[in-house]
Amino acid sequence: MTGTYEHSLDSAGRLIVPSKLREELGSQFYLAVGVKENLTLYPMAAWNKLQERVASLTTAQAASMDVFFAAAQLCEPDKQWRFQVPSYLKDYAKIDRDVVITGNNDRAQIWSAENWKAKTQQQLNPEHISALLEGLGI
Repeated sequence: MTGTYEHSLDSAGRLIVPSKLREELGSQFYLAVGVKENLTLYPMAAWNKLQERVASLTTAQAASMDVFFAAAQLCEPDKQWRFQVPSYLKDYAKIDRDVVITGNNDRAQIWSAENWKAKTQQQLNPEHISALLEGLGI
């Protein structure tokens, strides 16, 4: 998935899936915490792959994922492609109303507009991009 999409939660706390991401996300997907005060949308294939990786961990390693899985939720958007973002996930990602949804390889991320602005100010510069691409051998 690719792209950057600015959206807002409606008064009921629902978010619309950007039209360009709908086919890749599918009619069911998982909403989970991300690693940088953001949320992640996992299409079913990516979620299943994640579950397989966790299943291959030792019991002690897998136990560290308890909170991650407990906070995740299966989403089935309505006919307008809206889905509910629970308050505990909004709190985790510091989301009030305005969000930025970004494509990120096989998943999408949801950022508060403020957190996304801070991230791009820090990382969207030639030096950082050059180091990233160099690290990939590009």
